[in-house]
Amino acid sequence: MSTHAQRERLLLADLLEQAGPDAPTLCEGWKTRDLAAHVVVRERRGDAAAGLLIPQLADRLDRVRKEYAEKPYDELIQLIRTGPPRLSPFSVKQLDEASNTVEFFVHAEDVRRAADDWTPRTIDPVFADALWSRLERMARMLGRRSTIGLVLRRPDGQTVVLHRGSPVVTVTGEPSELVMYAFGRQSVAKVEAAGEESAVAAASTAKLGLT
Repeated sequence: MSTHAQRERLLLADLLEQAGPDAPTLCEGWKTRDLAAHVVVRERRGDAAAGLLIPQLADRLDRVRKEYAEKPYDELIQLIRTGPPRLSPFSVKQLDEASNTVEFFVHAEDVRRAADDWTPRTIDPVFADALWSRLERMARMLGRRSTIGLVLRRPDGQTVVLHRGSPVVTVTGEPSELVMYAFGRQSVAKVEAAGEESAVAAASTAKLGLT
């Protein structure tokens, strides 16, 4: 049975393939080739991917990613499609689902929403709930650098605190849009923000996300 992570993996690979190696993405300074290399290194080069979490290793990660970006683009796409090698922790279905569902969703949107003519995806309720569940678990980490209070709210009224503080901005939207917002893609997230005018402006440029 296909998992959310597997479905998003294949969608990401398709979008990267369709866009070609030199298309823009929402990742600052990266074209599609760079994003594809990032995904492959994260799954296949644990020795370098540690730089995502350990600042002292960030330079090494950047070097390895650039090396992979020099590989044939078709090869990178195929490595994404086929998934991690057997000895990779991501080859465990449960870990893949927990770690890659949001990762691949966000990066797929990084490709889609960088195009001028993008339109929102239709997200089924089961996947929306899966995204919300992961957002609940990650919220404090994603919002740790915010200087104001941030609350994320689904249309049904469910909320999660991204960051405690004052003044407070409440951001309302579908789970998929709130994920994009919380991962620092505020400018393309289809949400409504309520609060003091200055706080809402600050929230729109707040440093959110894992990095």
